[in-house]
Amino acid sequence: MIEIRNVYKSFGSTDVLKDVSLTVQPSRTTVVIGPSGSGKSTLLRCCNCLETADRGEIRINGRTIIKDGTPLPDKELNALRAETGMVFQSFNLFPHMTTVENVMRAPVVVRRMPKAEARDLAMDLLRKVGLGDKADVYPSTLSGGQKQRAAIARALAMKPKVMLFDEPTSALDPELVGEVLQVMKTLAEEGMTMMVVTHEMGFAREVADTVVVMAEGRIVEAGPPDQIFTNPTQERTRGFLRALVDGHLAGARPQPATPDALAALPDDH
Repeated sequence: MIEIRNVYKSFGSTDVLKDVSLTVQPSRTTVVIGPSGSGKSTLLRCCNCLETADRGEIRINGRTIIKDGTPLPDKELNALRAETGMVFQSFNLFPHMTTVENVMRAPVVVRRMPKAEARDLAMDLLRKVGLGDKADVYPSTLSGGQKQRAAIARALAMKPKVMLFDEPTSALDPELVGEVLQVMKTLAEEGMTMMVVTHEMGFAREVADTVVVMAEGRIVEAGPPDQIFTNPTQERTRGFLRALVDGHLAGARPQPATPDALAALPDDH
């Protein structure tokens, strides 16, 4: 579903990505981990040309979106982006629209979906992420976890073939992380193709089909979670995991809630 071949990216004199190659299979979850500044988010943003790779090739669902610094023409690129949902660290909800209006906006504007149909779709998605009772409130009244779940629903409203998550829990208070991770876990169980940049090691261990470890702009190791977390082959990986443990980061955040618990979340979560 995603093919990244020999990708390089620099900002000025700083080389951020150095000959990165990666394949994300359909209906699989690939989680990218590594220290800050390793190039994880830049790699993710290159996958829909929010950043332009300088060299190499990226293909989404069989189509080349950029090759050696030349992306698709805007019209074709935007059509492909419509099939690639993205969730950012910040929620970027429209503050003047209600939650349901935020979710239905893109299908109406981009897909030309009738408003009544778009509202039905948006309501289904809000119920899916545990926000059915928050449809008609404004983002300012939502908690951080609720805003991020609304942002996920908004991305899903375009019926994407691929979902990209750029550290979706990093801006949340620790007690709100689990509810967002549970939504992502449910998507993985339903077969959504996902590429996730995260510092949540519990999520990576439990949900990922493949864990990719990056350092200094390169992929240093990739494999199933058991291999990466139990028996890593590279010293860079071992050092990164030791640093997490030494810094009391591993397991510090709450684990994902159960689906039943998600449906019963109180208003302040």
